[in-house]
Amino acid sequence: MPSKLVTPETLVADLAVAYPSTIRVFQKHHIDFCCGGKIPLWQVCADHKIATAQLIEELEVSTRTSEPGQDYARAPLTDIVVHIQRRYHRALREELPRLRAMLDKVVSRHGDRLIDVLLPLQNTFVMFEADLSLHMKKEDDVLFPAIVALEQGTRNTDWTWIDQPIDIMEREHEAAGDALARMSELTDRYTPPVDACPTFRGLYHGLAELEREMHLHVHLENHVLFPRANALARSQATA
Repeated sequence: MPSKLVTPETLVADLAVAYPSTIRVFQKHHIDFCCGGKIPLWQVCADHKIATAQLIEELEVSTRTSEPGQDYARAPLTDIVVHIQRRYHRALREELPRLRAMLDKVVSRHGDRLIDVLLPLQNTFVMFEADLSLHMKKEDDVLFPAIVALEQGTRNTDWTWIDQPIDIMEREHEAAGDALARMSELTDRYTPPVDACPTFRGLYHGLAELEREMHLHVHLENHVLFPRANALARSQATA
């Protein structure tokens, strides 16, 4: 990829959409590429104390060494919806109860000596799980079927209303991102105590994986599915 395509002014989210292989670089440096991704690289580098030239070089290398995969920036919206439901929603409905059970066990065993970490972590996770479960239900029951119908529907149908539920979903994504950031901060980026038991270590590993998957999940919705659905709705309204 020519260097001129990646400049200090390039937005993080735009790169993650155009070249998904760059996501690994952003994750390596703990750079938000989903809810907080609409910022230029120079600002990210300043915030994270990374040399801009270094980050740009890593991003360019990642695009040259990436393997071809599904291009969701051009895939049918229906395919994206199905992928999100199968890859993320289904997994979350299994993983969230598993993590909650592990968290409850760790709190019961170690909460008294790590009260400033585990109790706030438990409270944050419980709210996160409840909010995310309701969020996914609204997407699966209302927004996603509407997006599928929009893609398959007739041009004389007014779909411009779809920007309202999308806006709500994006605001809920921001709240989920705040909860994930809070859990990461409480656990020092999911670093278990040196004497942590296997369940404790498994919990922190699971929470770290949850954060990683959620960033991919939200990025695909916020920066690919939702903008394309809004653009299609507007184009059909003016056709």
